[in-house]
Amino acid sequence: MKKYNFNAGPSILPREVIEQTAAACLDFDNSGLSLMEISHRAKNFQPVVDEAEALFKELLDIPEGYKVLFLGGGASLEFCMVPFNFLEKKAAYLNTGVWATKAMKEAKLFGEVVEVASSKDKNFTYIPKDFTIPTDADYFHITSNNTIYGTEIRKDIDSPVPLIADMSSDILSRPVDVSKYAMIYGGAQKNLSMAGVTFVIVKEDALGKVSRQIPTMLDYRTHVKKGSMFNTPPVVPIYSALMNLRYIKAHGGVEAMDKLAKQRAEIVYGEIDRNKLFVGTAEEDSRSLMNLTFVLKPEYQDLQDEFMAFATEKGMVGVKGHRDVGGFRASCYNAMSIEGCEALVACMKEFEAKH
Repeated sequence: MKKYNFNAGPSILPREVIEQTAAACLDFDNSGLSLMEISHRAKNFQPVVDEAEALFKELLDIPEGYKVLFLGGGASLEFCMVPFNFLEKKAAYLNTGVWATKAMKEAKLFGEVVEVASSKDKNFTYIPKDFTIPTDADYFHITSNNTIYGTEIRKDIDSPVPLIADMSSDILSRPVDVSKYAMIYGGAQKNLSMAGVTFVIVKEDALGKVSRQIPTMLDYRTHVKKGSMFNTPPVVPIYSALMNLRYIKAHGGVEAMDKLAKQRAEIVYGEIDRNKLFVGTAEEDSRSLMNLTFVLKPEYQDLQDEFMAFATEKGMVGVKGHRDVGGFRASCYNAMSIEGCEALVACMKEFEAKH
């Protein structure tokens, strides 16, 4: 039976990316050595990092003056590194969920944090609007896509202060005007690569503005200067990212990924809205195209375990909602096929007919 991977992260990757990475783990570049055992200083690995950075810049049309970094620690370490490098006195944050809340918590260790708006009042089911960004803030931080609650900011915000975004789960799924951001970062294991590498896109002249001393490893300038090679980088995940960047380019770039994301969302949300058993959890104008969340209607709540078992039996993997919200979640990243979305819809229709 065919399996369809709707996991939120680590998540689906194109099959060819998995096979290419696996092959390199057996024999990298016909060297007779595994990718897992080569030196990151090897002459044949440096081109991997160089091409990955160049493709990132090409696919997102990143302007001059920005550096792409491949680091460790995940987005959770960036929650600390961002204020360490950017917060002098005050930072502004948009609170749209668990990850934004965690980012704010870390920032409070370094200075004043202003919550410009929050959707906590409705369990983060919408993206706040009509908020005011304080012009005296050192930066304004957003989380563009919220994997747990299924909401997404799909437009680049005009900010009067440096804009910083956690794009862990929607990077490369749509065009982005990078020039509007001082920095974009994220864990790679949702839409870029396997777990283990963090991407950072940072405007070089935005760095070095704080008065505090920054530990060497936590200073972005260290990694800019050394080209992501200050210490041993996560070699295999960077290679996997390169294979995925090549895949995205070969399949039409971020414009094509954006079109596919909209098609997938139309298929799945269309069934969620039609089906008599289910209801979406995010407000319609805030719905994510990456993480599509839904629950059983109140009168059918007792069917939750039965639907999970039914969906699993039909080959749907990872559709259980996050433990904080329950229900169900279909994560439809770049590698998810239209076929997978149609299979989920068929599963939901069959379960409806059964009841």
